[in-house]
Amino acid sequence: MPEKTTGAVAGAGATGAAAQLEKGEPQPRSVRVVLMALMITMLLAMLDNMIVGPAMPTIVGDLGGMEHLSWVVTAYTLATAASTPIWGKLGDMYGRKGSFLTAIVIFLVGSALSGMAQDMGQLIGFRAVQGLGAGGLMVGVMAIIGDLVPPRDRGKYMGMMTGVMAVAMIGGPLVGGSITDHLGWRWAFYINLPLGAVALAMVTSVLHLPKKKAQGRIDYLGAALLTIGISALVLVTTWGGSEYAWGSAVIMELIGIGVASLIGFLFVQKKAAEPILPLHIFKNLNFSLMAVIGFITGFVMFGAMLFLPLFQQSVQGASATNSGLLLLPMLLSMMAVSMVAGRVTTSTGKYRLFPIVGTVLMVTGFYLLSQMDTGTSRLTSGLYMAVLGAGMGFLMQITMLVAQNSVEMKDMGVASSSATLFRTLGSSFGVAIMGALFNNRVHDVMAERAGSMGGKVTETSAQLDAESLKQLPAVIRDAYQHAVSAGTHSAFLLGAGISVVALLASFFVKEVPLRGSGPADKPAGDAEGDSARAAGQTVAEPV
Repeated sequence: MPEKTTGAVAGAGATGAAAQLEKGEPQPRSVRVVLMALMITMLLAMLDNMIVGPAMPTIVGDLGGMEHLSWVVTAYTLATAASTPIWGKLGDMYGRKGSFLTAIVIFLVGSALSGMAQDMGQLIGFRAVQGLGAGGLMVGVMAIIGDLVPPRDRGKYMGMMTGVMAVAMIGGPLVGGSITDHLGWRWAFYINLPLGAVALAMVTSVLHLPKKKAQGRIDYLGAALLTIGISALVLVTTWGGSEYAWGSAVIMELIGIGVASLIGFLFVQKKAAEPILPLHIFKNLNFSLMAVIGFITGFVMFGAMLFLPLFQQSVQGASATNSGLLLLPMLLSMMAVSMVAGRVTTSTGKYRLFPIVGTVLMVTGFYLLSQMDTGTSRLTSGLYMAVLGAGMGFLMQITMLVAQNSVEMKDMGVASSSATLFRTLGSSFGVAIMGALFNNRVHDVMAERAGSMGGKVTETSAQLDAESLKQLPAVIRDAYQHAVSAGTHSAFLLGAGISVVALLASFFVKEVPLRGSGPADKPAGDAEGDSARAAGQTVAEPV
């Protein structure tokens, strides 16, 4: 089916930058500066929660409000998830640069206010402001890369973004702990300001994209319904099994509100002149498959990041001080494979094999991790994590690349935001469902091995910190180690099963040529079309 695409010129005085990228020529300095700014912004988006986590105990000690502590994270997560699709649509309607700069400013304002908070209520409110901005950071980065770089060359840059993500996951807890110890918890938020200011200045000065004028009005009703639906579902996954029982009235009401809002949202989208999430993009099989694979990748990835450090600390006796380092085998493998896959995609134009290989490795990695027990060495678990990381490395940037290549340029923002949203929702559901399975299994095994005493130990939480674990009698501690081993076995086995769904979906992905293919496999006479794309003209291409 023919698809009309509109190219974009980026960089001051960098006319033809996209054409240079397509031909493999050296990039103009302005393009490199923009890409550096995007990497800094990606670092901001990924680093925030990683840095704030280690500061939480100090924050409670200073501000009080222990009973509201979870809302410091929940408010940020809710605002980020709910605003993500709206930012994508705003970029499509009014221009990518303006919406991206606005998101950065809101994020920085929220960071500054969070650092100045005088009580827990203020901190929660300011974190919500910060989350609103964060929702536009990731979407803006991916959509601008979509405008700036042809799909054929996009893989290597998205691989670099995955590398930034891995660096944030590894370094975030270390940086957060150091900042809190030496500068105070408020600097966990203030640290965003100089980084954000640099990104803001770089993007403002060198990024030049075609201005857009919206043809219709924003779909306010659709935005409201989607926000309510997403917020309800995120609260279900956040509160279910912790704040409230899964079968409680509050959780059932939230499920009802979420489902009703999303159904209403679908009806509104069919009639809206400028829908927040155009339903026609899901008619493209590749896009729908990437949504499924992205959701499952988020589901299993964040579940793994939650339970792997817990297993290593509780069962293998690893220190909790440098918790980010415990995930090094998985994250380094993910980063290396993502970069290699991106470069191979750029050089060959082929990508269909990557989702298949990635999901096979993901299923294998989770199955291997599910076999760990109290006798598993750190070397063995590290190798298992590397297998899982390699699988995720094949998937992290390919899902975004194929999703963007499956839509028209006018829908680049909503494609990027949808892919990001599905991964975010997947992570919320993954942590909740795998967490519930883990907790139930730990409680059961503790009751079996330690009787009523075991039940009392895990009465308030199935996850004990290092200090609490040291204070347990040897018999109870041994029972808890077996219980955690059994809990992670169940959680990771579920991860393997869910990953099979992604594996099945990957076999249906079609090898659609990436727009902007290099000379090696470009048919004769296509140079004219490339020149038109680089100049921002409309070109008909097969999809």
